[in-house]
Amino acid sequence: MVDLAQTERFVIKQRITVMVNRYEVRTWASDGDDGDLLALAQQKRMAFKEEVTFYAEEERTTPLFSFKADRRLDLAARYEVRDAGGYSLGWFRKEFGKSLLRSTWHLGTDGIEAVGRERSTGVAVARRAWELLPIDLPSPFVFHFDFVDPAGKIVLTSQRKRSLRDRYEVTVPGARIDGRVAAAMAVALDALQSR
Repeated sequence: MVDLAQTERFVIKQRITVMVNRYEVRTWASDGDDGDLLALAQQKRMAFKEEVTFYAEEERTTPLFSFKADRRLDLAARYEVRDAGGYSLGWFRKEFGKSLLRSTWHLGTDGIEAVGRERSTGVAVARRAWELLPIDLPSPFVFHFDFVDPAGKIVLTSQRKRSLRDRYEVTVPGARIDGRVAAAMAVALDALQSR
């Protein structure tokens, strides 16, 4: 079985359901297709305090890790990523002021801090303009995030692919950060992006 904590590449796919957001974290097969299930995440919609739990299997009986906001409905909330035993693996938070034009996040784990931004300013602006339209249609714009450390080295990328369901290809070069923190951040980029 593949250890997500040490995984350098994986895929996240969103499942469409009525009352919860569900995400599959899968290995990235050599042919570019989706491989084995690594974790299944579930987020309750309209929760007062954001929390997403990742499970080992479809039945959701074995929790692996989770992330949870440190406060309710706050744009500056910090999200703590913890393993199933409650041990802190890392954290992330959105930089609200900088995100007005181009979404910006901070991430920290194991002595590494990184800043993640939407790769394209043009796409960021177009996406925001689209969200102002009086109709509720899915955005035609795909967004990508790159997280870099203070030396400018990439520690995490999340690239959204065009598909009917949201699909993200996540890369953690050299597995410098825990793959569980990377998976939590990638899910948050989808689940929390519009806040």
